[in-house]
This record gives sequence, C-alpha cells and structure tokens, in this order.
Amino acid sequence: MDATDFQQSIEASMAVELDRLGSSKLLVALTDADLTEDRILRTAARSERAAMETLEAWATDETNEDVRRLFDEYHDQERDHYDRITAMLADDEVGAGDAGPMHAKLRSLEATTARLGGLVGRALVADRTHLQLISFFVNEGDTKRTDCFRELREETASQGDRAAQRLGDISTDSDDWDRARTVAEDVIEIAYGAYADSLDDLGIDPKPIC
Repeated sequence: MDATDFQQSIEASMAVELDRLGSSKLLVALTDADLTEDRILRTAARSERAAMETLEAWATDETNEDVRRLFDEYHDQERDHYDRITAMLADDEVGAGDAGPMHAKLRSLEATTARLGGLVGRALVADRTHLQLISFFVNEGDTKRTDCFRELREETASQGDRAAQRLGDISTDSDDWDRARTVAEDVIEIAYGAYADSLDDLGIDPKPIC
C-alpha cells in the first residue's frame, strides 16, 4: 500500500459519513443553527485552535524526530490559520473552549503511526468543513473570506497528504497501515457522530432527503 491507496481506501470505507459531513447541514450542526458570520468565524477559529493545541502536545512528546518536526510545522500552520480567522473578528481572540470529541480522540493517541493516521482522518473531515465555509461566504458575496478559506482548505488537505506519505516512510508492514487506517476511520466516525448528535438535538435528521 502507498499513501494514495491509503487515503482512497479511507474515503471509500467512510464514504457515507464523509458525504453527510459535506452537506449544507454541517454549519447548522457546528453552530447550533446560529448561522451568523460572527458565530461561524468563531466556530472555525475554535476548530483551528483545537488542532493547534493537539499538534503542540504531539510535538512535545513525539519520539520520531522527522515526524516531530512535521507536527511542529503543522502546529505553526494551524496557529497561522487561527490568527487569520480571528483577524476577521472584532475582538481578535477566541478562547479554547471544549476541543470536542474528535480532538479528544486525537490527543489520546500515542503511537506515531496512529497519530499520522489520525491526521489523515482529521484532514478529510476538515476538507468538508472548509468547503461549507467557502460556500457560506460565496453566498454572502464575501470574496476576501472565501479566498481565505480556500487557502486554508488547500493547506489542510496538504497536511493529510504529507501525513500519509510520512506513514509510508515509517510503516514496516501491512499491519502498520491497517492500524493507521482504523484510527483514521475512528476519527471520521467520531466527527460524524458529533455532527449527527448535534442535528438530532435540533430536531433535524442527519440523513439526506432522497
């Protein structure tokens, strides 16, 4: 297996969950149906801050030096993402708050291969989130914010691509790939579960209307 096969296998096995996470209901779930620009930006900033803090913790105790440097680089990138979003807010600051179940799962990971698999899963979830943010600001006619989230989407997708490539560098057998894939799938499943629960609380069916 290589990095491309790994990512494609996850997208295939989690196609239903990823498709639903990519729906227009996602921002409704993430904001408790408060679709104001301020609430959406704060929600996006909080997500970037959670990722930043997860990667900071990993970079502190990662034993593989090459991977540690990768986590440190990603931490700096997520810090930049957070700063770029909060710069759009009047008070220029968003507290950490609850990191949420997906990042709780990520922060529980200790093995290097598991963390890399988790990053791939997180990048696939974030891709759907960024797409909905882009769509929101396109509809608002806000070119500046649309372009910002397009850039963030590209950079976060690259994180997942490079994590998969690094996984290929350090995996010694198919079991390493399988364990990493299980983690990536778990991360997506947890993100989907939080999305579905939020919609259920709002009285909205997370399943698409056929």
